[in-house]
Amino acid sequence: MNQSRTLLNPDVVIVGAGVAGIYMLHKLKNMGLTTVVLEKSDELGGTWNWNRYPGARCDIPSLEYSYQFDEGLQQDWNWSEKYSGQPEILEYLNHVADRFDLRKDISFEEEVLEAKFNEESSLWKIKTNKENYESKFCIFATGCLSVPNKPDIEGLDNFEGQLLSTSYWPREEVDLSNKNVAIIGTGSSSIQTIPEIAKEIKNLYVFQRTPNYSIPSNNGPMDKEVEADIKSRYAEFRKENWSSGFGIASDTGEAFISESDINEVNGQLEENWKSNGLGFFGGYADIPVDPNANEVAADFVRNKIKEIVKDPETAEKLIPKYHIGGKRLCVDTGYFETFNRENVYLIDLHSNPINRIGESSIEADKEYDIDTLILATGFDAMTGALTSLDIVGRNGIILRDQWKQGAKSYLGLGISNFPNLFTITGPGSPSVLSNMMPSIEQHVNWITDCIGWMIDNNKSVIESSLAAEEEWMDLVNEIAGMTIFKSTESWYNGSNIDNKAKAFLPFIGVPVYAEKLEEITSNNYQGFIFDVSNK
Repeated sequence: MNQSRTLLNPDVVIVGAGVAGIYMLHKLKNMGLTTVVLEKSDELGGTWNWNRYPGARCDIPSLEYSYQFDEGLQQDWNWSEKYSGQPEILEYLNHVADRFDLRKDISFEEEVLEAKFNEESSLWKIKTNKENYESKFCIFATGCLSVPNKPDIEGLDNFEGQLLSTSYWPREEVDLSNKNVAIIGTGSSSIQTIPEIAKEIKNLYVFQRTPNYSIPSNNGPMDKEVEADIKSRYAEFRKENWSSGFGIASDTGEAFISESDINEVNGQLEENWKSNGLGFFGGYADIPVDPNANEVAADFVRNKIKEIVKDPETAEKLIPKYHIGGKRLCVDTGYFETFNRENVYLIDLHSNPINRIGESSIEADKEYDIDTLILATGFDAMTGALTSLDIVGRNGIILRDQWKQGAKSYLGLGISNFPNLFTITGPGSPSVLSNMMPSIEQHVNWITDCIGWMIDNNKSVIESSLAAEEEWMDLVNEIAGMTIFKSTESWYNGSNIDNKAKAFLPFIGVPVYAEKLEEITSNNYQGFIFDVSNK
């Protein structure tokens, strides 16, 4: 893009051109603010640009995982499947960018190296691999799952075969036919990849550290009658979603397993298994909070795994022993069935850890000769995209240092010591424990309204107070402490990264969060400090 002086000194710099960055740009342009989006890839789309692995698919129904800010867009776009695949979602995001003429304000192949707040001018200085920018506001739309976790395994860098990552899958078609393939990890991306690649390869060796609960997606072509019904009442439908705990339509319900007949419960769970996907908990409000109720749902899925997987020893390895939902629930198409194939082998890393990776092999309980190694080892979730950069606030404070003992944010939107900096779906917001699309829209709308309020009220600097931030994160952890989430090791609390502070980061409860956000906003952005040049 040909940078003019105005574009090097915009009102706002947005980092990231995924779902959040695209909509944030649209809103700010409509306000008349000069805005530049910096995107390190040569394409927009964020997660849906990078994650091109076989079987990559959204685990939220297509009619819910879509923008709602424009009625024409909602009505005109038609999804081909109940759960959209990566190519279709990327096509959708490109359509949105073109429809609203956003592409010209996105600078591609431009990676942010440093963002530094100048206390004298109250401006952000942003250094990239190409240019230096100066802007009043800096907005990070870098995503919650965007920095891969590379495992520290002896010999990995010496592997001479084909090395792939689900997080950065090649754009060109990858031919795995008749190859011996190893995949490390059994999280969501692996659970989607394994059934797809097992069909074409010679042998697949699955190295599992922790088994996962997974529910069948029962995906298929979009039901046109369902689509027409929802499109006829889209606003009402979206409101229904927002009133549920996790912001998903099928996840509504106020019944309690503890107060229900067990046969009725199992009948309902059977229905949920067949049709609800990620909304498997649908109908029961006590699964996330009551360990006994949770065990009923967990046992239901464990028994399903035993029914599906023919080899009892393999089935036992695949059965999770922790609370269901404590780690992110997965949705699959034939995942457990894949382990009935003669060319698929499961290696349990708890009993047989990987000793080393050779030039063409991987060694655990024995040495496996492999042509291809796939890393599906997860992400430095929630914070990785922010701590991997040099983000420098007041008094030279670097964000990664401030978060060394655990990430703290006010509402997932503002961070003390970092004025005029906003994060979209940051730590302390529902983010990954919600339907990300409406949660992103909620944050973008809030940031836009906040900047508009500042302009109307002649405010030039906004910063969350340390006291508000501390109080908010205490609330996040207090709520989490009432649930099964706090007692389960997961990437929600940084347990998948060895040197990361262990703190629970998402806010649990979409409706409660929405109420809190409204209350704080209506009190003139209570908890935020305005126009303080130095503290």
